[in-house]
Amino acid sequence: MKILIIDDERPIRETLEMVLLEKGYQVASAEDGPGGLEAVRRERPDVVILDIRLPGMNGMEVLQKIKEQHKDISVIMITAYHDMETTIQAMKAGAYEYIHKPIDADELELAIDRVAENLRLNSRLKELIKEISEEYKPDNIVGKSRAMQGIFKTIGLISESRATVLIQGESGTGKEMIAKTIHYNSPCRKEPLVPINCSAIVETLLESELFGHERGAFTGAVYRKKGKIEQARAGTLFLDEIGEIPLGTQVKLLRFLQEREYERVGGEERLRSNARIVACTNRDLPRMVEEKRFREDLYFRLKVVEIHVPPLRERKEDIPLLVEHLLNKINAELQKKVTQIPRNVVDALMQYRWPGNIRELENLLRSAVVLSKGKVLLPEYLPDLFAEHKAPRDSTVIEPLEHVEREHVKRALEMTSWNRGKTCELLGISRPTLREKIRKYKLHP
Repeated sequence: MKILIIDDERPIRETLEMVLLEKGYQVASAEDGPGGLEAVRRERPDVVILDIRLPGMNGMEVLQKIKEQHKDISVIMITAYHDMETTIQAMKAGAYEYIHKPIDADELELAIDRVAENLRLNSRLKELIKEISEEYKPDNIVGKSRAMQGIFKTIGLISESRATVLIQGESGTGKEMIAKTIHYNSPCRKEPLVPINCSAIVETLLESELFGHERGAFTGAVYRKKGKIEQARAGTLFLDEIGEIPLGTQVKLLRFLQEREYERVGGEERLRSNARIVACTNRDLPRMVEEKRFREDLYFRLKVVEIHVPPLRERKEDIPLLVEHLLNKINAELQKKVTQIPRNVVDALMQYRWPGNIRELENLLRSAVVLSKGKVLLPEYLPDLFAEHKAPRDSTVIEPLEHVEREHVKRALEMTSWNRGKTCELLGISRPTLREKIRKYKLHP
């Protein structure tokens, strides 16, 4: 970590340099304001130790210029005067810490340690934001169908705006994934993404969850609570299942969208928020408007940008891509290597109607991967998928075990093109055992 000392007293500069060098820091110094600003530009330090009384340009002016040009630099102010007003001004101007002379080496070291920890946390936060942004790139949403290409285009068009978005589609179609992609490709990507499931909270508490409440607002409100809108700050408030919001809360949400103002439950203070609203629902909102169960004015406020996510049965050309994508994800999570899918399994996946959409597909594949013993996704690992295609069996007739085993071994050999190593891996048996079964059942390529 690099530290710059700006102080007009040479003994103090030299003492601080010696102490900090012994601690392993890189150290530079300057004796006045202009020289200090030039050193900031040249050295790009992580921390500046700045005396508040300097010739020519005082420390407050230097602090302001540093913060105007380099917001990420932490400034520790030092002074021989115990002036409360100056201390307050320095902290308001962006000083990280304020230390009085004579400087206590332990106090200074603690302040620098706090800066170092803060830098480490900020660096990790930037890495996490980058990782999440990579995960939620528009091209990470899988699909080549015309409907999905249209969704990609919409996300691209609104990526630099803060427009309110309404995402509609059946359960399991990936609405939340699209909401996250919108957030992490928007100008507020570094701000919080705060979700709230409107269907999972009882009506009496939903208003408090959204707007917060004051102490004593209702029985059990023993302290002031920030609502989700306040927690979102300048980020995104994701309203999942917006169609479940009761009419009374709809009125307050509408007012927030119109005026960007709200009040905590039981409070009188007007609060403002620039949080972006992204809402989603699997309900038919236009029909709910007709039935007077959803406010028309709120519906139009929400659908500034509207995205319809098609069900999986209407984008079946995307299923092979989705299967490949989901298998890669599941294999990584479960440390498995299921990578081969027989033709009859692919056909069954394409023919099925998928009432649970992508969520159902992922759950089905996850279950199959857990059961799989080799690299091939066999039909027997997907019993629910193949159940409707099977002919009814006579439960009173039991086939001999040898017949069942012969067909199973034969199918495994055919699926691996008679590669005995792969067949052994698929069946979970040794090569001598496989050779014995091939001989016993008189199997031939």
